Amino acid sequence: MSSSTRVHFRAPERLIEQADALAVAEDKNRTDVLVEALRAYLSNASNEEAVQQAIADAYYEDRLDFSQTKAIVGTETAQNFRLLKQQLSDETLSEELADAIDE
Repeated sequence: MSSSTRVHFRAPERLIEQADALAVAEDKNRTDVLVEALRAYLSNASNEEAVQQAIADAYYEDRLDFSQTKAIVGTETAQNFRLLKQQLSDETLSEELADAIDE
């Protein structure tokens, strides 16, 4: 059984009404509907190129740590981000890349 965290947030009344109606129609509770919607959103968003770039930028700028990044984009992509971050922080390699771009 996975652990869960209680979350409180404000949402537009109409959005909650829609979630409640769907919960009744599918014989679920509101929490189940909201959790499924959040999972779907995160799954779709993490596969979009612009979102992946934003996640990578946040990781490179140390606004996200590796475990947070891995939780969003998966292990393989997070490892690729970590490798690139290490390469970018290698001053010699960074200078070589900059020179190659300038050529």
